[in-house]
Amino acid sequence: MYISIETIITAGSLIAALGVIGGMLIAAYRFFRKPDELERRIEKIRKTHEEDIRKINEEQCLITYGLLACLKGLKEQGCNGPVTDGINKIEKHLNKQAHDMEE
Repeated sequence: MYISIETIITAGSLIAALGVIGGMLIAAYRFFRKPDELERRIEKIRKTHEEDIRKINEEQCLITYGLLACLKGLKEQGCNGPVTDGINKIEKHLNKQAHDMEE
């Protein structure tokens, strides 16, 4: 069997064409896979964000209860006026938040 230049050129052209087609298929696969990957990353970020918000809310709750305890201690020592207003506003806010969370 004799291999001519034309046979080599034809084989090279065929290999190049298959390489281009394979490259296009890989590029298309990666292009269509990217939204799924982004969706997973967004979901992971959303879960992390929700966890962070929950922790912040817990911390703010503790700070509010601590502030309320301090104000009640001041009131027991005889402070009045703004202390009483502060206690009333914090208790009103806490009651409103408790009822909003139940719904």
